[in-house]
Amino acid sequence: MGMSSRATPAVAVLMGGPSAEREVSLTSGRECAAALRGEGYEVALVDAGPDLCARLTDLRPDAVFNALHGRWGEDGCVQGMLEWLGLPYTHSGVLASALAMDKARAKEVFRAAGLPVVDSVLVPRAQAEAAHVLTPPYVVKPNNEGSSVGVYIVHEAANAPPRLGTGMPETVMVEAFAPGRELTVTVMGDRALSVTDIITEGWYDYDAKYKAGGSRHVVPADIPADVAAACLEMALDAHCALGCRGLSRADFRWDEGRGRDGLVLLEVNTQPGMTPTSLSPEQARVAGIDFGALCRWMVEDAGCNR
Repeated sequence: MGMSSRATPAVAVLMGGPSAEREVSLTSGRECAAALRGEGYEVALVDAGPDLCARLTDLRPDAVFNALHGRWGEDGCVQGMLEWLGLPYTHSGVLASALAMDKARAKEVFRAAGLPVVDSVLVPRAQAEAAHVLTPPYVVKPNNEGSSVGVYIVHEAANAPPRLGTGMPETVMVEAFAPGRELTVTVMGDRALSVTDIITEGWYDYDAKYKAGGSRHVVPADIPADVAAACLEMALDAHCALGCRGLSRADFRWDEGRGRDGLVLLEVNTQPGMTPTSLSPEQARVAGIDFGALCRWMVEDAGCNR
């Protein structure tokens, strides 16, 4: 990455923004900013609003640390603006970000790469509410929002289709429910770090993901070596198939009764949560990389034409 003649490299941390995941992005941004200051960078915190382009043009940072989550920050939009401004940035580029965020298209890429995914269909939300689109159990979720915002599980015994909240988009993804344990793998550049087993009471929803005590992380996961190896390999394959850069996180379900064949790739997150207790920093720590070093690596990895 080309640093300017400034004695101290300047980094702008993008956070907040208008997405449904604003709050967790603000937390990620503040934590990363503190870590980067600790690593000796000059840091400006930027809450991404309509004036973002002007703010960055004024700041002219040496690199942009993207701590945005959800739409605009994770779907290629802000990446395109950063390319246009010629500012080196972290994480994935325009295409990989847009692809990963569109769950249906990402699955087509995964299928083409020979990765195991569950059946799903895109339907108008009214149709999903009118009748069962798939045989229960199934899941209904937005096709292009991040995290677990608006995920509905329709259980086996459900007589009626789900009543979806007003926040759900016009088009939703209806996906066969994949039973089993929730596993996740972080990819850092060209290496898969570790496997985390996420143990929750009931459904792993937004609150469990971001509030203390909602879930327990076992890392490295206590699973058979061949299943762990398959997870690491598939996460790296998924990262490469989408064309991701920097950090990404692949989420899996594992039906343990079926061994290796019980693994299913759910999705790839190109902007994983970045608080010290988040899944990815936790995996980095297990691999011997502390939070400051992880943030530094991401800035050093920043670039354009990603």
